[in-house]
Amino acid sequence: MTDSQKTKRAIGLKYAGGDKKNAPKVVAKGYGDLAEAIIAMAEETGILIHEDPYLSEVLATLDVGQDIPESLYYVIAELLAYSYVLQGKIPPGWEGIIKRVDFEV
Repeated sequence: MTDSQKTKRAIGLKYAGGDKKNAPKVVAKGYGDLAEAIIAMAEETGILIHEDPYLSEVLATLDVGQDIPESLYYVIAELLAYSYVLQGKIPPGWEGIIKRVDFEV
């Protein structure tokens, strides 16, 4: 494992939603101590954190302010949808679906 693979990294995304033309954007990015600070701030403010070394490797190539690439829409949409459900934010019309899903781990 190289030093760059061992260094902690954090990439923050934000999705404004609403308009179909809006894609999630990179709003924070850092390595090492800055990554730790980004993660700590996310935890303090109740932002859910997802750890995925492969996804973070791809997202790390993006600049702050840049939209995620279309190739990541599906995976990011799944993560956003799951995070909303974990927070009790159920989209209209999903109530029946959620009742049938077993969330036990």
